[in-house]
Amino acid sequence: MRVALIDYGIGNLRSVNKALEHVGAVVVQTADPEEILKAEKVILPGVGAFKDGMKGLQARGLISTIDEIVKRQTPLLGICLGMQLFFSRSSEMGETHGLGYVAGEVREFSMDHLKIPQTGWNQLQMTSPSPLLRGVDDGTFVYFNHSYYCDPSAPSVSIAKTDYGISFASAIQEESIYGVQFHPEKSQDAGLMILRNFVEVCQ
Repeated sequence: MRVALIDYGIGNLRSVNKALEHVGAVVVQTADPEEILKAEKVILPGVGAFKDGMKGLQARGLISTIDEIVKRQTPLLGICLGMQLFFSRSSEMGETHGLGYVAGEVREFSMDHLKIPQTGWNQLQMTSPSPLLRGVDDGTFVYFNHSYYCDPSAPSVSIAKTDYGISFASAIQEESIYGVQFHPEKSQDAGLMILRNFVEVCQ
């Protein structure tokens, strides 16, 4: 399975690349629209600020390419910031409009009694069946590192939630668009299973 890993200048892609190769994917790490459009599956990774992520996509002329991926219904997975960028807008560093594939907001955690960012292991609570999470048990621990969370307008978009002061959407699916707020490449066996599901099962 040929997977395009979009390189838009945000974050270290090496660990995601290695994890995908481990589950049998042929990975093309690229910012070339032609290479992205030729792929059977596409992943938008990312760490850092929402505004910087959108600027990185705009600077490389990749927004229209990702729009075409969505139009073609090529399976698309967003990881961490990549998932957040699928949403309508974020309040991080001032309001910034996102790609708008999933209606909803990206909001800041605002609890004085909790450490922000949430960094470390937390549990998935399954809310809706999805091929992305096939074989992943309710209560499975995965690895997070984020200060903002996704709040979809339609609760049905969420396929898993996680509690960290509030219950937030930690994994989503909207037709052929998938997203995880956690880092599967850092989540050991559970993360590899999720990546394998995306490569082998998700349509």
